Amino acid sequence: MRRYRNDTRFEHAQSIAELEHMARRHLPHFAWEYLAGGAEDEVTLRRNRQAFAEIGLLPSTLISCAQIDTRTAFLGQQRPLPLAIGPTGFNGMLYKDADILLARAARDKGIPFTLSTVSSNSLEEVAAAVPDVELWYQLYSLNDPAVEDDLLRRAEAVGCRTLLLTSDAVLIGNREWDRRNFAKPLQLTWRNKLDVACHPRWIKRALWPQGLPKMGNLLAYLPGDAKNTAGAAHFMAHKMEPGLCWEHLARLRKRWPHRLVLKGVQTAADARRCVELGLDGIVVTNHGGRQLDGTPASIDCLPAISEAVRGQLSVLLDSGIRRGTDIAKACALGADGVLLGRATLFGVAVGGQAGAARALGLLEQELRLALGLVGCPTLSELERRHVQPLRSALA
Repeated sequence: MRRYRNDTRFEHAQSIAELEHMARRHLPHFAWEYLAGGAEDEVTLRRNRQAFAEIGLLPSTLISCAQIDTRTAFLGQQRPLPLAIGPTGFNGMLYKDADILLARAARDKGIPFTLSTVSSNSLEEVAAAVPDVELWYQLYSLNDPAVEDDLLRRAEAVGCRTLLLTSDAVLIGNREWDRRNFAKPLQLTWRNKLDVACHPRWIKRALWPQGLPKMGNLLAYLPGDAKNTAGAAHFMAHKMEPGLCWEHLARLRKRWPHRLVLKGVQTAADARRCVELGLDGIVVTNHGGRQLDGTPASIDCLPAISEAVRGQLSVLLDSGIRRGTDIAKACALGADGVLLGRATLFGVAVGGQAGAARALGLLEQELRLALGLVGCPTLSELERRHVQPLRSALA
């Protein structure tokens, strides 16, 4: 069993797993389960990590790795790393202004940051606070065309040129931890209220002095007496578009003149259809194991998808990334880059911007080390021949 030092200082963390351990100690139980939990029996949540563990890296030897180059390109731009911070909602519950802090950490690494429809900070707040970040926007399709169009207008107005449409969360997965922790919507059980009182440092960092964070992007569409977390949750419950389909995506392709990415692809057939519609990219994902339980890991789905569409659009992957070796394995199997979710959230939860930066730094260091030890001094040299099922690699 892995052991961690009894230390809460994020700068001492030696891995994302240690940041996760610190975040679990720092956050009240309900916030921890919101961050780390999955749907139903959490089979897919666990599979996302197990699948990476079953992939072996096969090194070539006597190759000079005096210079390591992690540069890559996706969505039409050169990048210093095959990384972007992916969209995650209600981050202000972990740390005040967490969206802004994550954006600053991304900017400092030269990687994109993706803001969620249900972010705590609004598009305008993030763009004003971090004007030099490459800001992407994630859209949940809504059944109110006027609101959806206004969100797109606002994203364009603040300089977003990459839009991610999430297609795998038009219905919310069966998250039993949510019902366990709340007596009724947004009202914690007494046990969880007592647990919150035992976390004064979290209260100071996340709640003081305004209380629960709001969903900044939605405030403009809420009634005057419902401009709060409960009002935003009610709004999303009634405005999500369960009828989202390929025809809607085709209309969005015509409406959005910039880069368009579909987040929620798990089959080669769906990936090929994205090519036909002229999309710029896809995200291979199972929503971090938070939606349909029992699906394959994202990395399980990647090889067939990358083979079907390689070179025709950018292929990104999320779900389960915790190590630089995970990033290397994803790139070897055809991903142009990965989106980070929980990995950087663990960091921001315990250390704000500096904690998120620590998470990014650890992943970069591990990736550079993996490339050197595999014998691929440049990321572009990493190929499928460098990975094997672990049992075969050890045979």
